[in-house]
Amino acid sequence: MQYKKIDQAHTPEEFSELKKTAPKTTAVGVGSLKAVWDQVNKYMDTGDVLKVMSAMNQKGGFDCPGCAWPDPDDERATMAEYCENGIKAMAEEVQNKTIGQPFFEQYSVDELAAKSDFEIGKSGRLAEPLYLTPGATHYTPISWEGAFEKIAKHLNDLDHPDEAIFYTSGRTTNEAAFLYQLFVREYGTNNLPDCSNMCHEASGAGLIETLGIGKGSVTLDDLYKADLVMVIGQNPGTNHPRMLSALEKCKENKGKIMTINPLPEAGLTTFVNPQRPMKMLTGGTELTDLFLPVTINGDVALLKAIMLKMLEREESQGGVFDHAFINDKTSGYDNFIADLKKYNYADCVKATGLSERLVAEAAEMVMQNERIIICWAMGLTQHENGVDNVRELVNLLLLKGSIGKEGAGTCPVRGHSNVQGDRTMGIWENPPEKLLHSIEKAFGFKPPTAHGYSVIDAIKAMYEKKGKVFIGMGGNFLSAAPDTNYTAAALQNMNLTVHVSTKLNRSHLITGKEALILPVLGRAEKDVQNSGEQIQSVENSMGVVHATKGVLNPCSDDLRSEVSVVSNIAAATLKGRTKIDWLKYEADYSHIRTDISKVIAGFDDFNKKLEKKAGFYLPNGPREGNFTTTSGKALFTANKMPTKVLKEGELLMMTIRSHDQFNTTIYGMDDRYRGIYNERRVILMNAADMEAQGIRERDVLNLYSDFNGVRREADKFIALSYPIPVGCCATYYPETNVLVPLDQFAHTAKTPASKSVVISVEKV
Repeated sequence: MQYKKIDQAHTPEEFSELKKTAPKTTAVGVGSLKAVWDQVNKYMDTGDVLKVMSAMNQKGGFDCPGCAWPDPDDERATMAEYCENGIKAMAEEVQNKTIGQPFFEQYSVDELAAKSDFEIGKSGRLAEPLYLTPGATHYTPISWEGAFEKIAKHLNDLDHPDEAIFYTSGRTTNEAAFLYQLFVREYGTNNLPDCSNMCHEASGAGLIETLGIGKGSVTLDDLYKADLVMVIGQNPGTNHPRMLSALEKCKENKGKIMTINPLPEAGLTTFVNPQRPMKMLTGGTELTDLFLPVTINGDVALLKAIMLKMLEREESQGGVFDHAFINDKTSGYDNFIADLKKYNYADCVKATGLSERLVAEAAEMVMQNERIIICWAMGLTQHENGVDNVRELVNLLLLKGSIGKEGAGTCPVRGHSNVQGDRTMGIWENPPEKLLHSIEKAFGFKPPTAHGYSVIDAIKAMYEKKGKVFIGMGGNFLSAAPDTNYTAAALQNMNLTVHVSTKLNRSHLITGKEALILPVLGRAEKDVQNSGEQIQSVENSMGVVHATKGVLNPCSDDLRSEVSVVSNIAAATLKGRTKIDWLKYEADYSHIRTDISKVIAGFDDFNKKLEKKAGFYLPNGPREGNFTTTSGKALFTANKMPTKVLKEGELLMMTIRSHDQFNTTIYGMDDRYRGIYNERRVILMNAADMEAQGIRERDVLNLYSDFNGVRREADKFIALSYPIPVGCCATYYPETNVLVPLDQFAHTAKTPASKSVVISVEKV
């Protein structure tokens, strides 16, 4: 079986003029400064540039709409508390061009869909609400009141609330997210899939089971004080560049850094800090002390090999494991050790694709250091065994007693500015009983208790026509989701698709029978309501909640805030049956925070706490050495080592981002650090694999994946040799999301296995 390609679901397959150079070995520096200047000069009004640069990530300013890396608690750089990709995100969101009725009269939906993702994103800021009538070829303007009434009618005409799906992107503020989940639950469903389902859901599942909370346990200050930071399956130089400053401080404090990743990445080789002129002159700071180019999904094998070496030393000499911590704070140790002993060290080493020398050196580094932090991202989570990967790294930390003390712990690095805050606010398809009880107590209605749809469940429900209305609060659902053709077909089955957005993206162009685009304020824009200018809040990767307040005038008078949109949809839909004064929230956001304090732990006296310039930390048990698992102790677990065997000619593909990209947003066509320019439709392969299959540099290939009897195809990719382990390859997403099977995902978490896709290639 092969899925039919959905018209215009893909990024166009034309090629640009590809240029390839040697990969960079240094990150940031002069090249980053130039990229920042080029971006703001090209896409932002001159008068806005200084306002944005002086306020982004500053105390009293606005939070970068990019990643969720934390800001320093104390002093911050006056004009540069941001990174290159943060400025790119900002320039994308406050670009100096708006699009409304004339633009959509000029271009049909099909004509827009024929453009690349880069071209679509750079069309301009959305300036007014838009409506696509059944059978129409062009979007046309609609009033806000008309849009709210249309949504309300569709929702109220459904046979059951579970036929509606309410998606959330990680850019939504705490206030908007809280209102959104509150409305959805009063409406009557828990269908609240969100972007964490597609990235760090495996982290949350693994951490909740083993430590009692689905968040990391460290602070930014801990990174400065760690003896050893292990960075696994993460490319901070592109995805979280401000993390490099923290790693630089760690190195200057005599800490060591171990990097585990199939690809060598410039951001973890040498960091040239643009805020330190002497570093610019002297070539920067060498970050990585040991680089382990592990094969794709060889992480459990590597961790087991390290722990087997540790166990051998512990049993012969002692002094490796922290037995006081293990005895006092953990459970399951004996069962874990018994399971670990079932594995053969040599077999584990072989499964990593590394030399025994490198593995032994890694084990020695772990044994010689006490305060250990492990940082990770989607390189660990987007596998069928993603939860096992997270549980296994927790095992290593528990053996060393490296949780709940200064300079040690877990550090999942979140990829979107408030994805962690959204979950804290209740955006969760599987809500805890405590949350539902608190909502009932505070608002007087009984929320639904049935498990709602995750992203994968939602796509299947839409495809099977069990879902009929889709509302997306931010994000680019089609491009972010796996199995592009299947997802496109699912969206086209909807009676109504609604997207709340700042700018145009591909999801707006693959629609239900009717479609709405509702334009909202960007993070940098002032939000003025009846009670005056509003502030909102976000939560970063390390559990700090802080204020965000825009500084620019809105690019259009016809924009609303996400809070306003949610409040009005709720008021129009629920009308006489609601127990909540929704429009009170729209007028003054402090009312939202007052009610958040009644429902969400750690937010008592929220309005007062938000006055703290640097924000406030939420409670975090593991950070203090307290674990809220079923046993009250941290849990050792037994995890299987993956055993995927490739057939002749098959490759294991992982999807990656370019340096000119954040999530699905394409800022440009260059991947500067990897030396790839003007082109995204490439496949990075080991030279030995290319030779074995008779593939030459720059040959054009079609890519195929076969899973559960379904054949998926991505056409026309240029083959490039690259230092990646034998049997592995890498491609950019979203271009190859079409190859990621919908029904291949992490157990427990349902995170798509986008980093473990078995493919074959064929020359065109």
